[in-house]
Amino acid sequence: MIETQQLTKRYGDLVAIQDLSFRVEEGRIWGLLGPNAAGKTTTMRILTGYLPATAGRASVAGYDVFEQAEAVKQSIGYLPETVPLYPEMTVESYLGFVAEIKRVPASRKKAAIDRAVQIAGLQSVRKRLIRNISRGFKQRTGIAQALIHNPRVVILDEPTIGLDPAQIKEIRDLIKSLKGEHTVMLSTHILAEVKEVCDGVVIINEGRLMASGSLEELARSYSQNDGVYLKLDRADGEILGLFRQQLPGLKTAAVEGTEIRLEWPWGQDLRTRVLKLCLERNLEIKEMRSLAMNIEELYLRIVSGGMEQ
Repeated sequence: MIETQQLTKRYGDLVAIQDLSFRVEEGRIWGLLGPNAAGKTTTMRILTGYLPATAGRASVAGYDVFEQAEAVKQSIGYLPETVPLYPEMTVESYLGFVAEIKRVPASRKKAAIDRAVQIAGLQSVRKRLIRNISRGFKQRTGIAQALIHNPRVVILDEPTIGLDPAQIKEIRDLIKSLKGEHTVMLSTHILAEVKEVCDGVVIINEGRLMASGSLEELARSYSQNDGVYLKLDRADGEILGLFRQQLPGLKTAAVEGTEIRLEWPWGQDLRTRVLKLCLERNLEIKEMRSLAMNIEELYLRIVSGGMEQ
């Protein structure tokens, strides 16, 4: 649904992105991650037709971004980091204005506005002036304008920036509701947002692709094994022997400080059997956490050069 091949953008001697190649499948939500000045906004602007590339190819919804730009723009809904709102207009009149710009037929304009208002949760403010609504509702209005023409692809640049925790949760839930019917790519600095919302990520640094894939695929690339850290009421050789005897497929059982590390090959999942064994043997479980790196650890490892694709 979204695909780039060796995409490059130069500003004189400055290389914003170089040889960027990745693919996002239809109906998925994909995060675009990277440090400041990594090239995220440049990539999004090229995909949406706002900026030409220096070299390479890109396609959206089956259309070539450079040769079929008009079809691409009709297939994309775009929320830039600075939401393009007109504060003197009501939410409803603004969405009607955007619908005209997006060439929504007059016969479908009201239905398009009603649909965007419903999806974005703007029913209570649709008649209010944009200047008089909260930051959260302004962000929802920005997302509604991106959806007004029912695009196949939605691209969101920092959709939760500047929002309070309650508003962030509301926008995240809104984005998750788009999955399936729309393909979504979002740029964010909030790593917890990626874990909460996204199916996978594209990570870039200094304009180059560092990694692309689902979080599970990226975690596997750093370790051949899955597993857990287990904190029980005790951790000794007897407990290790019990796990080794009763859990076929277990590769490693070791004590690390006050915890037990259990590892098994990817593709197996012994968590349920670990819990069942602990219950059967009256072993008190104080904590069990995944052996795999969390999103923060994974991101820092990749960006620091631990892996480049």
